[in-house]
Amino acid sequence: MYFKIVVCIFLFLLRIQIVNAQKALDTVETNLGPIILFSNKTWSYYNKNAFNGIMNMRLHKIMTDEQSAGFSQKWNNDVCFSTKNDLSKLKDTIWLCVTDENHSEFVMPVPGIVTSRYGFRSGRNHNGIDLDLETGDTVVSAFSGKVRYSKYNDGGFGNLVIVRHYNGLETFYAHLSKLLVHPDQDVKAGEPIGLGGNTGHSFGSHLHFEVRFYDSPMNPEEIINFDRKNVKSENLFVHKGLFKAGAKPSTTHDDNFVSEKPEEVVQTPKPPVAIKPQTKYYRIKSGDTLTEIADRNNITVSKLCQLNGIKPSSVLIPGKSLRVK
Repeated sequence: MYFKIVVCIFLFLLRIQIVNAQKALDTVETNLGPIILFSNKTWSYYNKNAFNGIMNMRLHKIMTDEQSAGFSQKWNNDVCFSTKNDLSKLKDTIWLCVTDENHSEFVMPVPGIVTSRYGFRSGRNHNGIDLDLETGDTVVSAFSGKVRYSKYNDGGFGNLVIVRHYNGLETFYAHLSKLLVHPDQDVKAGEPIGLGGNTGHSFGSHLHFEVRFYDSPMNPEEIINFDRKNVKSENLFVHKGLFKAGAKPSTTHDDNFVSEKPEEVVQTPKPPVAIKPQTKYYRIKSGDTLTEIADRNNITVSKLCQLNGIKPSSVLIPGKSLRVK
C-alpha cells in the first residue's frame, strides 16, 4: 500500500514538472508563421486550425458525391500527388469558373515562349507545358490560392511548388532553382513563388508548368492562351475527355469571329493541307556531342537545341533521347 502511494505521488509531481516545463511564455511572428516559446527553452509552430484543403465547396460537393463521382481530395504538404483519382471515369460534365468576380486575376508564370507542349514525348505523356527562362528568373503564381507543396521532389520535378486555387485547380511549377514560399502560405496571382532553374530531370533551364484537377493532369492550353498570355474563357466545362493522355485542347476561341448573313456567305476554296514532317528522335551514345549529332542528322546545333529546349552547353546523358526532326 505504501509503495502505491509513493508511486502516485511521484507520477503527480512528474506531471506537474512536465506541465511547468512546457508552459508557454510568448508567441513570435516569423516568415514561416507564428511560433510559441516555452519556459524550457523549446519552441513549436502554432497551428491554428488544420486546413482541410477545400477551396471551392461547390465543386467539392459535386466531386465527392458518391452517386455522381465519388472522388476525393486531400491536403498533404509532403507528397505532390495527394490522391489517385481516375477522372477518365467522370460521369458528368462539370462547370468550373476559371475566374470570377472575387478571384479574377491571372498572370503568366513566366513571360517566356513555349518550348514543349502537352502530349506524348519520348514514348510517355508530357503532362505539362515547358516555358523558356534563364536560371534565376522570377516565377509567379498563375492564380491566387494557397501553397500545398514546396520542397525538392526526387520524382523528377526537382524543386517544386504546387498551389491550390479557389477555382478548384492546382498548378505545378517544377525545376526551380530556389523556393520562395512555404506550405500553407496564401499567395496572390502574380506573387513570386520561386526562381527558375534546371533541377530534377531537366535538360536546360525552363519551367515545367502543369494544371491539374483533383490530381489529374489536363492540357494547360484548355484554359490558357500562351501566345496572348491570357485566360481563354472564364468558364471551363470539365468532362472525362480532358483527362485522356495526350489530349489536345477541346475548344478554340477566335475573338475575331463574326457571324455572317446567309445571303452573304461565299464559298472559298480551302487551301491545301500542309503535311507535317515526321518527328524523329536520336538516342544519345557515350562520347556524342551536339555538333556530331546535328551533323549526322543534317540540322544545325541551334535547331537541335530549339527542338529540345536545351543550350549548347547542356550535358548529354547516354541513353536519353533527343528530338532531331
